[in-house]
Amino acid sequence: MPQPQLAVPLLGDDQDRQSFFCGPKSADTLAELVWLIERHTGRDGMFGTSVPLLHLIRSSKTTLPVNTVYEPAIVIVARGTKVVMLGGDSFTYGPSSHFVVSVDLPVTSQLIQASPEAPYLCMRLGLDPAQVLEVMKDVEPEAEDGREAKRGAFVDQTSPELLDAAVRLVRLLDTPGDIPHLAPLIVREIYYRIMKGGQGEAFKQFGLAGSGISRIARVIARIKLDYAQPLHIDELARMAHMGPSSLHRHFKEVTALSPLQYLKRIRLQEARRLLLAESLDAADAAYRVGYESPSQFSREYARLFGLPPISDIKRLREETAQEIG
Repeated sequence: MPQPQLAVPLLGDDQDRQSFFCGPKSADTLAELVWLIERHTGRDGMFGTSVPLLHLIRSSKTTLPVNTVYEPAIVIVARGTKVVMLGGDSFTYGPSSHFVVSVDLPVTSQLIQASPEAPYLCMRLGLDPAQVLEVMKDVEPEAEDGREAKRGAFVDQTSPELLDAAVRLVRLLDTPGDIPHLAPLIVREIYYRIMKGGQGEAFKQFGLAGSGISRIARVIARIKLDYAQPLHIDELARMAHMGPSSLHRHFKEVTALSPLQYLKRIRLQEARRLLLAESLDAADAAYRVGYESPSQFSREYARLFGLPPISDIKRLREETAQEIG
């Protein structure tokens, strides 16, 4: 197998350079992560791997803001920069930082640094709450689960130790026989490194069964399952063991949205998926996702995606055709 050429990668800004050029080992480790992701992708897209929950992502061009739903995951960037907007919060992350999402969050994301010569490259590791809890109990045996909810996403600095663990996890793709034995250990180490970082308290909540984040996560799961049904706040509050006003406050703290706003985002995202995948008109899609008024659906769809349903889908299909062509 050829050895990686550990040329210094292109970094996004002065903070990136200060963080990684202060030590040659970190620069070499980051360069190896760039080489590994490039070699295991080779073209733009998100690629599953033989390591459970690990995906590699490559993009050679910047994007306009895109509305999407992020699932719980850790994103460690090797090259390029992305911005994620959640409510009034903005999260910018690149090679000196990592992004963690602890619940399903409707966000607006934009890739702001990428090019054919220096594509955006990252690894995405899905979160396993049971494993997070195991690591947390080792780190903090007397952990309490009644903590206040925190925002369901954060950015933190990527330590040299965390970066090293990330590289070792991706390296396993070259030795598939080692994956069942070593991948769980490295994933635990990644969780541990994040837990010991500056946003460790927020990360720990993901694994605690009674924490604010975990209770809101159960409510989110119900909303996503029954998105086409009317929203019953009292029922959701009972599920979270909260009063309705407490649920509203905690839900907005975690997601930056009220439960009703969250439901609307999920419905509109699903409607867009249906319109792309099936031959539906806007009214059919509206009814399928729970809207009673097609006109209200069209207004809210245009407000979120920038165009009415049919125009938006036509634009998306034209963009896809151009990329394929």
